[in-house]
Amino acid sequence: MKLALPQHKEPRDAKDRRSKNVVVCYPLDTLPDTNLAAAVARRTEAGLLESVVVPPRAAVCVDVKAGHFVRILSIEGPQVGDLNIWNTHNIEERFYSGKTRALHGTHVSTGDSLWSNFPYMRPLANITCDTLDWYGFDEDGGSVHDVIGTRCDPYTQRLLSDEEYHNCCHSNLTRALADHFSLNLDEAEMHVHDVMNVFMLTGFTKETHQYFMKASPVRPGDFIELEAQTDITIGLSACPGGDCGDKHSSDAADCFPLQIDTYAPKNLDGFIASGPSLYNRSHGR
Repeated sequence: MKLALPQHKEPRDAKDRRSKNVVVCYPLDTLPDTNLAAAVARRTEAGLLESVVVPPRAAVCVDVKAGHFVRILSIEGPQVGDLNIWNTHNIEERFYSGKTRALHGTHVSTGDSLWSNFPYMRPLANITCDTLDWYGFDEDGGSVHDVIGTRCDPYTQRLLSDEEYHNCCHSNLTRALADHFSLNLDEAEMHVHDVMNVFMLTGFTKETHQYFMKASPVRPGDFIELEAQTDITIGLSACPGGDCGDKHSSDAADCFPLQIDTYAPKNLDGFIASGPSLYNRSHGR
């Protein structure tokens, strides 16, 4: 973080240097239209295919076909989840939280897309409903569904506490992915990636701009819903931090299960599956 007492004196024109206009790096005017109204219409008549419960301090993977919908639900108590997304047919293509953040901001909601990594860079899923959209940003600058945090993991836990803990979201997702695709743990771990923190309430402190968490406002019955834009596999870990209002990476917090519901629309009228980036990959050569 930045030094409280800088080691170098301000130049004479420091005020002028700080006074420059803010420029949004990636204006969204030319992004493909997600056609949310058409997606909502397809969802209205969709039928439930499957409900899967994710146990506390564990993870589950579920396949979702292009044009199908998936809901992540709170069912028993306030609980956050760490979400990974892969292309079902090529897990080298996966959710890219950094680019999603650069395009849509630190916290995502209805109408935003969840983008994949290079060289594919396409929407893996679009968010079609978010029952916590009322929360907005609070006075601390916090909001829900962040694409800032990476996931709780055993490596940082060992670094900071010198303790071994095996039910961090990173490990949960590694086990779930290994089981789903019949991989060994070493192979699976290489495909676990930075997450979307579902239901998690986070932000940056005003003084030091450090990543913070607060108790999630999620309650049973709340959900976030996605429409798959290509065939995807989602991995969801019910975080050991519970509502993440105090601790994570331990068994200290009260934890609850989450539920994954998948829906198939009656028809795919107006749905066009996303394709990979059209960039020719010549890179100037």
